[in-house]
Amino acid sequence: MVVKVYGTAYASPKRVLACLIEKGIEFEAVPVDLIKGDHRTPEYLKLQPFGAVPVIQDGDYTLYESRAIIRYYAEKYRSHGTDLLGNSIEERGLVEQWLEVEAQNFHPHIYNLSLQILFAPALGFPPDEKLIKESEEKLGKVLDVYEERLSRSKYLAGDFFSLADLSHLPFTQYLVGPMNKEHMIRSRKHVSAWWDEISNRPSWKKVLQL
Repeated sequence: MVVKVYGTAYASPKRVLACLIEKGIEFEAVPVDLIKGDHRTPEYLKLQPFGAVPVIQDGDYTLYESRAIIRYYAEKYRSHGTDLLGNSIEERGLVEQWLEVEAQNFHPHIYNLSLQILFAPALGFPPDEKLIKESEEKLGKVLDVYEERLSRSKYLAGDFFSLADLSHLPFTQYLVGPMNKEHMIRSRKHVSAWWDEISNRPSWKKVLQL
């Protein structure tokens, strides 16, 4: 059964694609154009009532929210491909902790930057320069915490690549690429080394080629 992944042109669905590739799971990319309003159609809202991406369809099973999806596949196919959850309950706890840090501390600020810098023009409103400045400052403080953590371990949850690292890939790619804020990564020695490590994984390179 080939997994259908909706909305793969956008950042959060790429989190799912990276996980599926790490696990060796076949998938079909289903386009959803947010600018044109594809996510507001009655057909799409039956799959995702909040009108967001991604959604996956795995046979008769439908699931949305990207972090829930990657947890699901990492658990369901634990013995396949890369183990993204750790080898002990303690390692699993750290994976979950850093997934929550990504969702609650890292993501809000980098999402604001992405929205204001990359998507405001397409959506027809001017960037909020004050919000950009505030978000960059707050993200910098989060990255300072990462710098300290990564001075003690190769990856966020320890010395193994996990969902915690994978979850950072899509929006950090925006930061170092089209947002032209690579200095926020490169000015932090250990964060920079970590980014080089995770962004050069074959799975992520394949996602970027899709």
